[in-house]
Amino acid sequence: ETTSVENSEPPTSRGRLFYWYLLEPRHAAIAFSPPFCKPNCPMSSRLVIVESPTKARTIKKFLPKGYVVEASMGHVRDLPSGSKDTPAKYKERKMPVVGVDVERNFEPVYIIPSDKKKVITKLKTLLKEADELFVATDEDREGESIGWHLLEALKPKVPVRRMVFHEITKEAIERSLAATRDVDTNLVHAQETRRILDRLYGYTLSPLLWRKIKPKLSAGRVQSIALRLTVDREKERIAFNAGSYWDLKASLNLQTTAFEAKVDSINEKRVVAGKDFDDDTGKIKSSIDPESIVLLNEREATALAHTFAEGDWVVDDIRHREERRSAPAPFITSTLQQEANKKLGLPARETMRVAQKLYEQGFITYMRTDSTHLSKEAIDASRSFIRNRYGADYLPSQPKQYTSKVRNAQEAHEAIRPAGTQMTPVQDSGLTNIEARLYELIWQRCIASQMKDAKVRISTAKIQVRSGADQAIFSASGKKTIFQGHLLAYTEGYDDPQAELDSRDNVLPALNVGDAVTCLEVIPGGHETKPPKRYTDASLIKELETQGVGRPSTYATIIDTIVDRGYVIRRSKNLVPTFVGFATINLLEQHFTKLIDLDFTAQMERVLDDVAEGKANAQPYLERFYHGDDGLDNLVKTGLSGIDARDVSELKFDKWGAIAIRVGKFGPYIELSGGDKPERIQIPFDLQPGDITAETLAELRDMPQEVPLGIHPEHNLPVWLKSGPYGPYVQLGDEEKPKRVSLPKGLAATDVTFEIAVDLLRLPRLLGTHPTTEETIYAGLGRFGPFVRMGKLFASLKKEDDVLRVSLDRALELIQEKQDKTGQTPGVSLGEHPDTGSEMVVRSGKYGPYIKHGRANVNIPKEIDAETITAAQAVALINEKLSKPKKTRSKKK
Repeated sequence: ETTSVENSEPPTSRGRLFYWYLLEPRHAAIAFSPPFCKPNCPMSSRLVIVESPTKARTIKKFLPKGYVVEASMGHVRDLPSGSKDTPAKYKERKMPVVGVDVERNFEPVYIIPSDKKKVITKLKTLLKEADELFVATDEDREGESIGWHLLEALKPKVPVRRMVFHEITKEAIERSLAATRDVDTNLVHAQETRRILDRLYGYTLSPLLWRKIKPKLSAGRVQSIALRLTVDREKERIAFNAGSYWDLKASLNLQTTAFEAKVDSINEKRVVAGKDFDDDTGKIKSSIDPESIVLLNEREATALAHTFAEGDWVVDDIRHREERRSAPAPFITSTLQQEANKKLGLPARETMRVAQKLYEQGFITYMRTDSTHLSKEAIDASRSFIRNRYGADYLPSQPKQYTSKVRNAQEAHEAIRPAGTQMTPVQDSGLTNIEARLYELIWQRCIASQMKDAKVRISTAKIQVRSGADQAIFSASGKKTIFQGHLLAYTEGYDDPQAELDSRDNVLPALNVGDAVTCLEVIPGGHETKPPKRYTDASLIKELETQGVGRPSTYATIIDTIVDRGYVIRRSKNLVPTFVGFATINLLEQHFTKLIDLDFTAQMERVLDDVAEGKANAQPYLERFYHGDDGLDNLVKTGLSGIDARDVSELKFDKWGAIAIRVGKFGPYIELSGGDKPERIQIPFDLQPGDITAETLAELRDMPQEVPLGIHPEHNLPVWLKSGPYGPYVQLGDEEKPKRVSLPKGLAATDVTFEIAVDLLRLPRLLGTHPTTEETIYAGLGRFGPFVRMGKLFASLKKEDDVLRVSLDRALELIQEKQDKTGQTPGVSLGEHPDTGSEMVVRSGKYGPYIKHGRANVNIPKEIDAETITAAQAVALINEKLSKPKKTRSKKK
C-alpha cells in the first residue's frame, strides 16, 4: 500500500523512487515519466540551480516541499584568462590565443576558476542527495550557457530538467515545473561562438594596441564600434564651424491673452534659420538661392524690431489639425536603459543592476529581452487596472500588441513589465529609493501601452505686420491636448530639456483671419548654430540598436568597458572620447577597417542569430574570420611590423593650426622641435580633443614649464610654479618627493604670485575648533576641489568661497549644512586620553551612543547617561576595551 511508503524510509534517497515503485506497481507509468514524481511527493528530493542567492530565495517561496534551491553564482566555467590558468595538456599545443585552439576547429578550453571550486563542491554534494536536477538559469543565451556549463561540471547521473520562466511568481514557477525541456544546444553554441569571437578579437588585437599606442589597452568586437561612433561624433564637433544669424520674436496680445510669434519672412524673403548653415563651413549652404533669403545681422535686426513694433498686426491665416499620439511600446532592454538614463540619470550598468534586483525579487519580468510582446495575462491585468483607475473611456476596444523593431526578437518572449497578474502600483509594492523609481517607470510604461491614443490639436497662425515700406510675416503655433489617453499614465523623457518644455500644452487665443492683434514688443535675438550633440548612454544605445550592433544584454557592459579603459570619459551624461580613444580609432581605421565597419559587425550579429536558430554552423565563419586571407591573424602579423606607432598616435585638425598632438605612454603631449632633444609639453589630463583649440595649444606651447617664484620664508627652499599632466601647480623645493599643490579652479597660472604660492603650500590651513565639540577644523584642497574638514566630515566650498581666505564662521556654516543634509552629528569632545593623547568624542550611532577614540569605537553602557558622561568614565571604558585581547579568525584547515 502507498501508506507503507510513508511509514518506511528507504536506506538512501536515491532508492526512494524504486522503493515506491516496488510497493505500488500501478504507479510505474507516473514514476518513470517526467517529472518522475508528483510535485508534492514527500519522498522525492530535487535540486534546483539558479544564478544568484537573491533569485534562489525568491524562487524557493513558490516551490513545493522537497525542492532544494542553490545558487551557482553566475558562470562556473570559463575560458582561462592567461597561460598560467591553462591546463598543462593544452600548454603543449602552444595556442596563439589563450583558451581557444585556433588550429583544432577553434576548440574552446574551459576551466573552473578557483573562486568557483567551492561552489561546484557544494553543488555536487547536494546533487548526491537529489533524485532530479532542475536547471533554472535565465532564459536567454547567457542563461542557457550557464546551465550547460553546470551540467558539464557536475556530470549529473539523475534526470535533468530545464526550467524556463520570465518572471518569478507562483503561477510562472508552477507552469515552468509542468513544462520543462532540454537544454537548447543551439543557444549554447551561439553564446559559445560569441565568446570565441570576442576572445579571438581581444586577445589577438589588444597586444598590438599595447605596442603601438599604450600598455593595458583592450580591443573588443562591439566596444570598438561604440568607440568609433563617439570618436566620429567628436570629429564632427571639432570640424564644426558655427554660423551666426539674427531673428525677431514678437510678444503679441489678443484681448487679454498674450502669445509669442517668430518671424518667417521679411519683404517676401525667408529669414535665415540654423538649418540653412553648412556645419563644415559655417556659411549658408550652397544649394540655397541667396536671392530668396535674408540674413540679418545685429544692426538690421535691431532696426527692424523698432520698425515693426510700431506697425499694424493682423491675422493673415489660421489653420488647425488634429494628431493622434500613440503610446510607446512596453520596455525592452535597450529602451529601458535609454529612458532610465533620460528620466532618472542612471548609466546603463546601474539600470541593469537595479532591474536585476527587481527581477530576482519577483517584481518585474526578465529584464534582458528584445521583444515588445505582452502575454495575455499581462494585457488582461493592465486593461483591468485601466478600467478601474482611469475609466472605460481610456480603454481601447481591442488589446494592443506591438511588433519589435529589433531583428530576431526571440530570446525572452515578453517585454519588461510588472510581474504577476495584479499590476501592483509602486505605492503598494513596498519598494523604496531607486528601486521604486525604476519599478514605477516600468509600471507606467506597461499600463500606458494598453491605453487609448492621445489626441492633440495643433494650431498655426500667420500674422502679417506692415510698417511703412516694410512688411513681414510672423508665425505662432499652439498645442492643446484634447484627450490625454496614455499621457495620463506616462510621458516619454527627452535628452534635450528644451524639447521637454516644447512638448507641453501651449494654447493660442481664439484667432480668426482679419483679427487685429496688439504688439507688446519685438525682440531681436542673436544665435549661433550648434555642433552635433555628444552621445549619452541613451543615445549611444539607440544608435547601436539602430545599426544592429550588439545585443540588449551587452550594451551596459560595452559602455562600461570603453569608460573603464579610458577610451571615453563621462561629463554629466555625455560620453567624451579621450586622446587614447582617438589614437585607437586612428589605428583601427587605417589598418583594420573591416573590424570597425558597422555593416560587417552587424553581419556578425546575424550569423550568431542564425547559429542560435540552428540555421548555420559557426565553424566556417570562424575559419574565415581568423584564418582567411584578410583574416584577423594575417592583419595583426602584418601590423606588428608595418604600423608606424608615431603615425597612428598623431592627431591633427585644421582648426588646431600647425600644431599636432601625439599620444604617448604617459599621456598626450605637444612635441616642439629645436635643440638636441625635442621638447615635450604635456597636455593636462582634464583636456580632451574636443576641448582643444588653436588658442589652447598656443597657450600650452608658450607657457613656461617651470617658473621660480622665490625662497619660502619658513623652509628656506625654492618655490616653483610648474605645469604637469594635471595642470599647473606650485612646488616646494627640489627633493625626490617635494610638496606640490594644484591651483584651485579659477586661478590662472599667470595670476599666481609668490605670496599666493606660499599660502597654497601652507594648506591644509587650521581655522580653529568647533564651539561645541572642540574638534579642529581645517581648510584644504583635495581631489574634488577646495573643502573644509572636521574629523572625517568634509564639506566642499562654494564658488564664492576662497580656500585661502575662508573664515571659521563660514566653515561652521558649511559643516552644519553638510550635517543637515547627511544626518551626521558632530559629537561632543571629552578631551584627550591621558595615555594615548587621542581625542575622545561622544557620538550617536546606529546602535546607540559610543565614544570615538582613534580607530576604536567604544559602546556606552545603558547605565551611563551619554549626555552627562565624564572624561574619567570615558577613559575607564576605553581602557577596558583596549585591554581585551583582539579576536582573531581561526583558519580553516
